[in-house]
Amino acid sequence: MKATTQKLSNLRELMQRACAPEASGISAYVVPSGDAHQSEYQCAHDERRAFISGFTGSAGTAVITNDKALLWTDGRYYQQAEKELDENWTLMKDGLATTPSIGYWLGKHLPKGSAVGVDPRLFSFRLGKTIEKELNAAECNLIGIERNLIDDVWGDEQPPRTLNKIITLKLDFAGETIAKKWERVRQQMTMQNTSALIVSALDEIAWFLNLRGSDIDYNPVFFAFMIVTHNDIVLFADSSKLPDNIKEHQCENNVKITIRPYESIGDGVREIVSNSNGKIWISSTSSLYLNSLVPKPSRHQEITPIALLKAIKNDTEIKGFVNSHIRDGVALCQYFAWLEDAVKKGEQVDEMSGADKLESFRKTKDNYMGLSFTTISSSGPNGSVIHYHPAKETNRPINDKEVYLCDSGAQYLDGTTDVTRTFHFGTPTDFQKETYTRVLKGQLTLGSTIFPTKTKGQVLDVLARKSLWDVGLDYGHGTGHGVGHFLNVHEGPMGVGFRLMPDDPGLQENMFISNEPGFYKDGEFGIRIEDIVQIVSAQPKHNFANRGALTFKTITMCPKQTKMIIKELLTEQEIKLLNDYHQLVWETLSPLLSEDAFTLSWLQNETQPI
Repeated sequence: MKATTQKLSNLRELMQRACAPEASGISAYVVPSGDAHQSEYQCAHDERRAFISGFTGSAGTAVITNDKALLWTDGRYYQQAEKELDENWTLMKDGLATTPSIGYWLGKHLPKGSAVGVDPRLFSFRLGKTIEKELNAAECNLIGIERNLIDDVWGDEQPPRTLNKIITLKLDFAGETIAKKWERVRQQMTMQNTSALIVSALDEIAWFLNLRGSDIDYNPVFFAFMIVTHNDIVLFADSSKLPDNIKEHQCENNVKITIRPYESIGDGVREIVSNSNGKIWISSTSSLYLNSLVPKPSRHQEITPIALLKAIKNDTEIKGFVNSHIRDGVALCQYFAWLEDAVKKGEQVDEMSGADKLESFRKTKDNYMGLSFTTISSSGPNGSVIHYHPAKETNRPINDKEVYLCDSGAQYLDGTTDVTRTFHFGTPTDFQKETYTRVLKGQLTLGSTIFPTKTKGQVLDVLARKSLWDVGLDYGHGTGHGVGHFLNVHEGPMGVGFRLMPDDPGLQENMFISNEPGFYKDGEFGIRIEDIVQIVSAQPKHNFANRGALTFKTITMCPKQTKMIIKELLTEQEIKLLNDYHQLVWETLSPLLSEDAFTLSWLQNETQPI
């Protein structure tokens, strides 16, 4: 029997019996990746899509009808999904022109009048309404099912929701009191004539309250909802999770926080609705359920003010970002120096042991709190799986015969890191060197670009791809994502990519994003070079008619392997950019490695000008 056969059979029985005010029985059930907070990553309790489909990637949506099971996912996960899905499932490659949307596919394949069920707590309002519009055009309906059908199939084997302890983040790291953040939020609320703000995104709540958690692996967040008014801050969270010094924390931040049970968020929203005179601010990225509790005429439906305030780092956060990337750079150099030496000596190193070794170096650094995601330690063909992570079943040796791609990051009290480097410890092929050089050209071009203030990230994406496009190559992921401050390694609302980001406010000074073009040869190798860059002011001859000019400042400190470069493909300007970067890395890290002669020697060799 295939792995998901019985699960799908049980789910389809429940679909026939599913009840809602609008329907008795449903013809399809849609299972998104997210939790009740529309998080990118989930705790084990919320991995419903992975449970029913077997696909473990962070992005994807499962659709189950009476006779079909389909999974939509993007280009980062095509290879992974093909390996993980059993024969019950059809992979729908989202992002390809030939792949229909979920709502369109359902409308074409279900009889008129069919009901499609969803858990309204797990679907964002934006996604739910998009699917609903497409279904209605085909005379079908989207309905909310109060009981989650996947939970019923999962039964007693479903892991419990995590209830880990919350910690306070001191002002030495946060840089701004809750009271000051609240004042800035209230100013935005006044401008929009709103009396209350409903917040469901976990990183927004953690940032606003100068608190951090560990309810989701690698993401320093905790399960909670929040309602902010002009007079009150109400946190909906399990009281057993609260830090022991929560009273002192409130005093230090000049606020009083009202604590209510996590499960009572629905009652809290209903109370605000009944008592409010103005509009209520709620994001369309929040759930269908929460949005439905606010009457449409009362909704101010826009990205929350916290999302943008969080994205633009304050002076303390900026200092922390820079310092944490320097410490992280030392750990990276120690690892890559050790790894290259081990490979040359013929020692047995594999993807998993390599990832463990890198983590051991990071653990020795000040303010280290853990990894920011599972290390993508990938050798040879595994590197072509964009979001690969090593496991016993797929673990490969790291050697001098294959390309090695390492994408990793850490959480520090003063910042979050995310960096990718690609190496070949033997003799790379001409094609590997060409593609590496073209990826590097794209990264150098984007990293040195000057652009007008509030330019949408989508506008800049082509700059990182042009060198690859020149020879008919490309990569199937975005070029840049925001990064949280001791928060989620992927942070909105801005980014650089080919997909439209509907909430992108435009790139602004002191946002931090990644710069990470790549290339992947299926079944052979992967190349990605990733830095974190700070958006800073620029001083071109003209100033875009006083609109203001910005550029990028790279804060990641780790050499890029020059052996993989075809120098003749680089312009003089690109060579200067690379040499200047390597000089900066040497000047920054070498004093910190004065007592580590082995790594210092490696760093000196890797930062030589070309």
